[in-house]
Amino acid sequence: MTDCCTPPSGGRYDLTVVGAGSAGFSAAITAAEQGANVALIGHGTIGGTCVNVGCVPSKTMIRAAEALHGARTASRFPGLSCEAQVTDWQALVTAKDDLVASLRQGKYIDLLSAWPGISYLDGAARLSPDGIAVNGQIVPAGKAIITTGAAPAKPDIPGIDDVPWLTSTTALELTALPRSLIVIGGGYVGCELAQMFARMGTAVTLVTRSRLLPEAEPEVSEALTGYLRDEGLTVRDGLAYRRIVQANGGVALTVEIDGQEETLMAEEVLVTAGRTPNTRGLDLPENGVQVSNKGAIAVDERMRTSRSDIYAAGDVTGRDQFVYMAAYGAKLAAHNALNGDSLVYDNTAMPWVVFTDPQVAGVGLSEAAARDAGYDVKTSTLPLDQVPRALAARDTRGLIKLVADAGTDRLLGGQILAPEGADSVQTLALALKTGMMAKGLGEMLFPYLTTVEGLKLAAQTFDKDVAMLSCCAG
Repeated sequence: MTDCCTPPSGGRYDLTVVGAGSAGFSAAITAAEQGANVALIGHGTIGGTCVNVGCVPSKTMIRAAEALHGARTASRFPGLSCEAQVTDWQALVTAKDDLVASLRQGKYIDLLSAWPGISYLDGAARLSPDGIAVNGQIVPAGKAIITTGAAPAKPDIPGIDDVPWLTSTTALELTALPRSLIVIGGGYVGCELAQMFARMGTAVTLVTRSRLLPEAEPEVSEALTGYLRDEGLTVRDGLAYRRIVQANGGVALTVEIDGQEETLMAEEVLVTAGRTPNTRGLDLPENGVQVSNKGAIAVDERMRTSRSDIYAAGDVTGRDQFVYMAAYGAKLAAHNALNGDSLVYDNTAMPWVVFTDPQVAGVGLSEAAARDAGYDVKTSTLPLDQVPRALAARDTRGLIKLVADAGTDRLLGGQILAPEGADSVQTLALALKTGMMAKGLGEMLFPYLTTVEGLKLAAQTFDKDVAMLSCCAG
């Protein structure tokens, strides 16, 4: 590790990046590509949320649960009968940990030696009047980018401080599969992990104040809720949390539904109530960097904070909390910090995915958001039983909804609820990025017997009943 007081340039670093996760590495590599000397300051496990405790570990466990479910539902095909169960939970967790360690080494640690322009400094950083302080010394640098990420938030439930509760991190570190589990929060993390544990054999109760995936289209939320209930999950929505206590070797959560209190019991409780930006200890307001009342760093469209020499990107800004958007924003921040603030953050065609089964994927404006933005809106909703791929797979769970400007026919957004929806949404993202009209999407050539063909059919549904068309006739 390079001494922070002796940068390789012999004077000052060109850029200091605080936070060594996906956003931090993106910023550091982007700057190094331009010949800059970069101080990358990390604290704790290198690699950040996604590879260590987020996307990578959760998705491999979710895929394992899908394998169980696939075997158990094979009887939907005549002549097939299968059974599957977890025989060694610890072996599954160990394999997950091995994958995480391999990717952390290959995609983060090993990259440090591959980029001689990056000096890695290990320590807790904070702002000071003279720059960035780490390990009691000041990093001599020009501009800085804060990319310290976020951590699981604690919900405001009376008694929560006296109850041992799991986070999305610690839930995936359990050495034994819990017999029963309450999942608090109906966002994407709550829905994904609730279904995963249920498929592994845990009795799961999923509770939320509003509805599942509140940012998704209501039709998507309602359908997904039904599919989870069909799998045996208990889903309780539209409730208020009253208190939580330890009871009978587990936890007891009291909620209020329609004016009546009800107590839910489980061996463990998993809290998925959003994420809190990691800004504590950085001394940001004391040094002229504005933060919101939730602790997020305020940035403009060029990733600039309220201090002209400091930028921020990723989850610490509280915006678009996806790993690819963190990396994108950090890359933009690095270019702007070194080259004069010419690039603007653009999330208008940002795809997103929820890895439930069926998957939920979307891009652009929902119907409600489009109306709020002042558009004269038209919509198209196609049930998956109109998509030949779903019929052939004997799995018609899902729907596709498109939103367009009624006056111009320009596509504004869309959401896909389908077993393979995640791999189809990028086509819709490209359609939005290029300003495509709904008619144009409906006239494109799509390969037959694919899930993505459903986008063509959904686009045609604006003007016709696709049930009255022969295969590929549209």
